[in-house]
Amino acid sequence: MAEEIINRVANSKLVVFDLEDYYPKGKRTLFDIKDWLYEGFVLREKEFRESVKNYDWAQHQDEYVGLICSSDAIVPAWAFMLMTFALEPFVKRTVLGDLDALETQLYQDIIKDIDVETYRDQPIIIKGCSKKPVPTAAYIMLSQALKPVAKSILFGEACSSVPLYKRR
Repeated sequence: MAEEIINRVANSKLVVFDLEDYYPKGKRTLFDIKDWLYEGFVLREKEFRESVKNYDWAQHQDEYVGLICSSDAIVPAWAFMLMTFALEPFVKRTVLGDLDALETQLYQDIIKDIDVETYRDQPIIIKGCSKKPVPTAAYIMLSQALKPVAKSILFGEACSSVPLYKRR
């Protein structure tokens, strides 16, 4: 007679933490200001301010926006600040940087608000595979947040995880 198959993972005290569950919904947009620069390299204040004033910022309603300049132009900080002020009434978040920088900032905000006390003295596995773009930096930030309270931290899937930390 065959022995009953026991799911040891389901019966363990292992807590699975999936960063994908915290992925903020909303469109991500990369806004390149290069096209607003004279010949793609020179910021002329009057023309730049006119571009900011005349642009339809409402089209970015409820988006997450990363601001970049893809040319080698030296762009003063005030230019990105001016755009941020114009975007503020419409977007969920604006950051200076590419989409990876945007995701990193979003997760930084999310992770700092997680109540890690709920994970005190628990063995935790941080799920590694995701269908959404969870930046590597988010895994590092999460592991730093959980380490002071966790009994142990593993990475991957319950069936094949990598042990990273165990409290002594």
